[in-house]
Amino acid sequence: VQLQASGGGLVQAGGSLRLSCTTSGIIFSVANMGWYRQAPGKQRELVARIFSTGDTVYADSVKGRFTISRDNGKSMVYLQMNGLRPDDTAVYYCNTMWRQYDYWGQGTQVTVSS
Repeated sequence: VQLQASGGGLVQAGGSLRLSCTTSGIIFSVANMGWYRQAPGKQRELVARIFSTGDTVYADSVKGRFTISRDNGKSMVYLQMNGLRPDDTAVYYCNTMWRQYDYWGQGTQVTVSS
């Protein structure tokens, strides 16, 4: 199983970024996918999750600003981030739990300047 996140970068407050995560080794259409983030000195936290049904869950801090989506044909999951704030600065990871194992991508850095 491999997850590969991309799309991070440096953006000014109020800007937007779109993260992408490619996957392999899983039956993507039945996998629940998530985006997590970890800021320096803080624990990794859930940002958003999308289930195989298409249902979504968001952290309160990103509701109304971030949107998680999936493309089952491409086996990819996305995180559209709008209205970025300096406290969104973190390394963002895509994640899935597949056959009772937790898998993580390598992370992509998002830096939001004020």
